[in-house]
Amino acid sequence: MSQSDQPTMTAVGIEGGKGPAQALRPVQIARPTPGPGQVLIRVRAAGINRPDILQRVGGYPPPPGAPDTLGLEIAGEVVEAAGRWKAGDRVCALLGGGGYAEYAVCDARHALPIPDGLDFVQAAALPETVFTVYANVFEHGALKAGETLMVHGATSGIGTTAIQLGKAAGAKVIATARGADKAAAALTLGADVAVDARAEDFAEAAKREGGVDVVLDMVGGDYFAKDLDALKTGGRIVFIAAQAGGDVTLPIYRLMQKRAVVAGSTLRPRDADEKARLAAEVERVVWPWIAAGKVKPQVDRTFPLAEAAQAHAYLESGDHVGKIVLVP
Repeated sequence: MSQSDQPTMTAVGIEGGKGPAQALRPVQIARPTPGPGQVLIRVRAAGINRPDILQRVGGYPPPPGAPDTLGLEIAGEVVEAAGRWKAGDRVCALLGGGGYAEYAVCDARHALPIPDGLDFVQAAALPETVFTVYANVFEHGALKAGETLMVHGATSGIGTTAIQLGKAAGAKVIATARGADKAAAALTLGADVAVDARAEDFAEAAKREGGVDVVLDMVGGDYFAKDLDALKTGGRIVFIAAQAGGDVTLPIYRLMQKRAVVAGSTLRPRDADEKARLAAEVERVVWPWIAAGKVKPQVDRTFPLAEAAQAHAYLESGDHVGKIVLVP
């Protein structure tokens, strides 16, 4: 029996249903069967993201119909074709779940061709982060060439992507990070200004640069007041997470004076048609930037699939610059 015919596969399960990083264990589960309009992909690499940690601890359940297995982005080869894909095509894909495994299924419209020059590991670092940044910075945040983008968490997977996409779009980028080393890393990724948020008030630094038009914030908490302070008139703040706290005080009159917009979104719960629309936009706008060398996936480390626990612990340590990727 060939490997592609095997009815089971190795995946990563959560012992007890939820728990710390150490609860992640390799398990044997049924290989998924694609439904109408879905492709089956032999996973060659799977990106790790902070929503995976939230799901692992019980705070981010998969949407209806999605696998319980962790994993929101993969790269690999099509095994069973659908849509525009044929067997053997090299793709990366956005998933509702199930990426920490040897095989995964996804809506054929949510898969994209691996850009020339990228390997599976680099490609697996793209979908979740690029879709998130594009939707929030360019759609909700409406960033335009000549404007200034502030990116918090500059050395995270999202941060490293947002810096590069902002620069590719012709924006000035101010990056913030916690620590001088991480701020320096942000400059190497193309940020025009990098602020060590532990040592300096990023709002004051931003105002010295003339203020910002768009803020991409995954921190929340006490960052919000500083975001608003840093904002130019007509500026936009977009939240994609709230690692420092989800409740903030909103000074209404200050918001009115700045004619500011505060927005936020999640990616995973969006319906299949919306994700397909977003995939098409990402391929149209971002893929040419990758082809031109303006955007390069930043991969910090890879771990074997069986060492997903160690990979999660490393992500939680905060020592990484860029993405962490599992390799089955």
